[in-house]
Amino acid sequence: MSQKEKLGEECGVFAIYDPDGDVARSTYYGLYALQHRGQESCGIAVCKDKEISHHKGMGLVNEVFNDDIIERLDGKMALGHVRYPSGDEKVLMENAQPLVIRYIKGNIALAHNGSLVNSGKLLSELTKGGSIFQTSTDSEAMAYMIARARVETPSIERAVEESMKHFWGAYSLIVMSAQKLIACRDPWGFRPLCIGKKGNAVIITSETCALDSIGAEFVRDVKPGEIIVVRDGKIESIDTYVNSQPTALCIFEYLYFARPDSIIEKQMVHESRKLAGAYLAKEYPVDADVVIGVPDSGISAAMGYAEESGIPYGLGFIKNKYIGRTFIQPSQSMRENSVRIKLNVLKSTVEGKRVVMVDDSIVRGTTSKRIVSLLRKAGATEVHVRSSAPPFLWPCYFGTDVPSRDQLVMVGRTNEEVCEIIGADSLGFLSVDSLVKTAPNAKCGFCTGCFTGQYPFDIDEASEKC
Repeated sequence: MSQKEKLGEECGVFAIYDPDGDVARSTYYGLYALQHRGQESCGIAVCKDKEISHHKGMGLVNEVFNDDIIERLDGKMALGHVRYPSGDEKVLMENAQPLVIRYIKGNIALAHNGSLVNSGKLLSELTKGGSIFQTSTDSEAMAYMIARARVETPSIERAVEESMKHFWGAYSLIVMSAQKLIACRDPWGFRPLCIGKKGNAVIITSETCALDSIGAEFVRDVKPGEIIVVRDGKIESIDTYVNSQPTALCIFEYLYFARPDSIIEKQMVHESRKLAGAYLAKEYPVDADVVIGVPDSGISAAMGYAEESGIPYGLGFIKNKYIGRTFIQPSQSMRENSVRIKLNVLKSTVEGKRVVMVDDSIVRGTTSKRIVSLLRKAGATEVHVRSSAPPFLWPCYFGTDVPSRDQLVMVGRTNEEVCEIIGADSLGFLSVDSLVKTAPNAKCGFCTGCFTGQYPFDIDEASEKC
């Protein structure tokens, strides 16, 4: 398991059909808008005259692509992906997406966001059947299942429909064939996926901020369990699995993963985070002089805390925006100072003041401890830490990189004990009851398993399905 303090930002997908436009460039802009969802690798595949070409690599979108590469990726359809590895998965070039495979029916490209609970079982069965795998991702197993089903079904969309019977877990999936884009969400709707339009173009992507980046209009969210087929600009829907399971959108999309300007299931992410901060102020009030937020996702919650409490909001940190994934920490002393390099305290905001520091979550507690220390060195007389997420107590099986329980600081400890560990004057976490109220416009259920240990289905039973 990764030893980082913050959680993995999931992955992001972007696909476009546009008979008139520069699909690779549009996809580049879309992926740039989704960069927060994955910084390890990225890729773009395009389809022209039934042939699929692609380019992908390790790094940020602007590191992997340039004008020459974009110009070479010509076609009417494109599929892009930004990636963050989950769990124990290694960071390998082979795991970069989209995956492009050639089989008896032609070529397909595939990209997805999420994680299958039963990927181990699927991989085992496929390997027994002679399949040879070149990656360590469940995406490849999904691609093989779809390719195998396509041989026995009349269309690629029916192959996806047939394969979904075998996929247990979280996936917002897009498949590009020679003539179509096929997108689907798992029946529980763990991960977001939406549809947009711009002139004759049709776009399917993880977040609405990617639609905004190319001037496209939001049409609607893809329903949990729904299969969307885009061919020649026409959108068709297959609803075989719609309403087949209780919906369970990952609540951490609102707390941390999504960009604040995105709208997911009719709920603006920024407003959801502000509500979380407001509920947090009601549950854990404190006498203080200023409220500050830890960039980036803690800022909206801090604003909500300030408005509800009446304590002034202040800019507490300046974030170095240019570190990126290539930031190197060559020694232990440098690793210990990494927070100082990424975040610098605005001394005039906190000096001589009682500070409420709002963060989106606390995982291992190491980063919180360092930030509290920075605030005290900058002259804060008191530091009251507030988390807009409940305590992490259980693992996630659906793609969020929550560490094992022995690495979670709140497991087996009280608020007071953790408060002492991180050096704060007080500590408060948002309750689960309040958490599920932070997206009032979203007419769906939520998964809160990493906080409660209660998942939408039996994990052990699902892991054995094939």
